[in-house]
Amino acid sequence: MSVLGACQCQCIRAAAVGARLVSTGETMADQEDNVTIPGYSRLLQMDPYLKPYERDFKRRYELLQKQLLQLEEAEGGFDLFTRSYKTFGVQRRPDNSLFFKEWAPAAEALFLTGDFNNWDKFSHPYTKKEFGKWELILPPKHDKSPAVDHNTKLKVVVHTKEGKRLYRISPWAKYVIKEEKSVIYDWVHWDPPQPYIQIHPRPKKPTSLRIYEAHVGIASPEGKIASYTNFTINVLPRIKDLGYNCIQLMAVMEHAYYASFGYQITSFFAASSRYGTPDELKQLIDVAHSLGILVLLDVVHSHASKNTEDGLNQFDGSDSCFFHSPPRGEHSLWDSRLFNYSSWEVLRFLLSNLRWWMEEYRFDGFRFDGITSMLYHHHGIGTGFSGDYSEYFGLQVDEDSLVYLMLSNHILHTLYPDCITIAEDVSGMPALCRGVEEGGLGFDYRLAMAIPDKWIQILKELKDEDWNIGNIVHTLTNRRYGENCVAYAESHDQALVGDKSLAFWLMDKEMYTNMSSMIPMTPIIDRGMQLHKMIRLLTHGLGGEGYLNFMGNEFGHPEWLDFPREGNNQSYHYARRQFNLVDMDHLRYCQLYAFDRDMNRTEDKYGWLAAPPAFVSAKHEEDKVIVFDRANVLFIFNFHPSKSFQDYRVAVEVPGKYKIKLDSDAVQYGGHGRLDHNTEFFTEPLPFSGRSNSIKALFVQNQI
Repeated sequence: MSVLGACQCQCIRAAAVGARLVSTGETMADQEDNVTIPGYSRLLQMDPYLKPYERDFKRRYELLQKQLLQLEEAEGGFDLFTRSYKTFGVQRRPDNSLFFKEWAPAAEALFLTGDFNNWDKFSHPYTKKEFGKWELILPPKHDKSPAVDHNTKLKVVVHTKEGKRLYRISPWAKYVIKEEKSVIYDWVHWDPPQPYIQIHPRPKKPTSLRIYEAHVGIASPEGKIASYTNFTINVLPRIKDLGYNCIQLMAVMEHAYYASFGYQITSFFAASSRYGTPDELKQLIDVAHSLGILVLLDVVHSHASKNTEDGLNQFDGSDSCFFHSPPRGEHSLWDSRLFNYSSWEVLRFLLSNLRWWMEEYRFDGFRFDGITSMLYHHHGIGTGFSGDYSEYFGLQVDEDSLVYLMLSNHILHTLYPDCITIAEDVSGMPALCRGVEEGGLGFDYRLAMAIPDKWIQILKELKDEDWNIGNIVHTLTNRRYGENCVAYAESHDQALVGDKSLAFWLMDKEMYTNMSSMIPMTPIIDRGMQLHKMIRLLTHGLGGEGYLNFMGNEFGHPEWLDFPREGNNQSYHYARRQFNLVDMDHLRYCQLYAFDRDMNRTEDKYGWLAAPPAFVSAKHEEDKVIVFDRANVLFIFNFHPSKSFQDYRVAVEVPGKYKIKLDSDAVQYGGHGRLDHNTEFFTEPLPFSGRSNSIKALFVQNQI
């Protein structure tokens, strides 16, 4: 494939949303009719079929306006409101006194205990304030140092109206740890005398987003929990070399159960201590920024752990507080609690949480987990989405959480214009990735979750000769126009226990014995190597406006992921990434690594992810050939298990000379080197397959 010119593109930032006061004499319908969504006409131009749902869009936008107006009137605006992490929890004042503040509306009394007062349960009571708030001030010691030392333990003692005494961790705790033999986490006061200062500026938002999805704890070949420092020293250089410009960090928000993969959050403001200290995470992000790499946080605001002693659940002794009361406040499949997004203090907590990660750690954005569960009252349980627009509007939509997401995106993109937000949604909600000023939810990207499912289905169920080329192309191109997608062949989901990596689906047990480059490739290894490269490049080039890879899969990581748990005797064997495999020159993993690296570098040069969607000129079922052009790059794929082709006419729009720029059959990528890269291909002015020009190309089986 080759390029004749670079693609130009521009980023347009969402305009700020205004607020309007509605008179009390108006009916709801009148209010909706009076609402003006500034950019709604642009949304309708893109998708006229949304016109019948105009009232829904107006109602959502009106609710957003009301939230913004209330924030302005009651809190002085969202800037101050989202900095509530500076007033809640524990704050050290200039005179070294400590100010404590909590929201516990159902509590009868609150006390502070810890190492500082020899765990006296009654000596330091909080004072009750309005709206369920509680406050406490601890003056400094005689030597003017804070009353609570850095790295010492604390607890909130909650007395309930029923006479119970509960021991809780502050919801705003910035650091929690678990002793080796302990079952629950402890709140540790984190206030280092010399905190880490980040010095490198955030990189500019890239036009082409190439994401490396990573988990700090498994980022080592060793059978243990790896550290932030290990990631900084050993993994960041690999990511840079591979050509990824963004890292999506999983399982950073503290979670008591390691095997939850970070999706059962217990402490929302605490970076997981199992990998190291907050300062070591700050250093990781700072070094990533120095390499020009963005870092996104996998944020979980869709639900929370049911843990009580070291989680949010029943913090004040009630079954609600941060959550809806059961049954609405419980997720039946996840066995977790669901937030009450209509609560003022829940909004304060969650929006401040986003701001905290942006300000304190200098993350560059978020991948929002579990969006489908948030958007609908049914949480997607037992519900299929056919794409009929009626499924996305009406009473099944949870507009409290939907407006929370609009508010989050509006605030983030207003305060941080280059912030990136990605939605994990399987439903296909229209306008999810359109600006809030158009009536959308404001996300920058959505995950193209159908693509990895399709590849797994094909590899599980079909022989090579039975691949439906048209169906593959349809899956890769079936996305909402004007709403950016992050395409991926596999993520962490596909590698979890019960499934396995694409490489293992392709080559299975032969990966244990036949990956040496010092012996001839067996047919299974040969097929697996070639398809692994082709599947990834086809997804990269055709599937979206961004690309994602889960750590290790770039070099064909074998087997699957399984965290230590009772069912596997607490084994770390599958909870690691065997980077040592790619470092062995005599194994073929380094060949897959080299292809992934050069694929990203080629995209960086020509920019197809930032270009308009591809024009597919061929999806030939009998020949198993796919041809498309994007960003003046011509992609040719031959998936036929046995046929090669010579003088095969393919369509191209831009006339001129073409040269091979990336060839999956190249020897350095584990191919057979059957093409001469010095060959020049010249277009002919013969219209073909909807394009103005065409060329005759030579390509061989299982290669692009």
